[in-house]
Amino acid sequence: MATDVDIYVGKRLRRRRRLLGMTQQDLASEIGVRFQQIQKYECGANRITASRLFDLANALTVNVSYFFDGLAPDGQQAPANDGNDTLSGDILSQKETLELVRAYYRLSERPRRRLLDLAKALEEDNKGQGVA
Repeated sequence: MATDVDIYVGKRLRRRRRLLGMTQQDLASEIGVRFQQIQKYECGANRITASRLFDLANALTVNVSYFFDGLAPDGQQAPANDGNDTLSGDILSQKETLELVRAYYRLSERPRRRLLDLAKALEEDNKGQGVA
């Protein structure tokens, strides 16, 4: 039976896979399982062993701790420390957001930094004009 932690880890797995533009089949091939197994991991139906989590982290180029970021010690989603920095989970699953993030990561480091600086400057302009 899936626990809240299994479901949370599965959601983080799905989010990262989609962010990288990988299909379930791509990820499955990368770690040597069938795509159905990835489906089961993502919905929390199957628990992920430590060694498999390590393989998934490597395939998705994240630290193993990524899968637990935002999880409170009691296994529930931790409350955000700063309400101004939180994004709804829905925004991260929108096609436009994923396209923007993928394009951002296709840039080399210097243009990424410049783009981030530009976005921050535009945000400050909006705040100064009373636009939220």
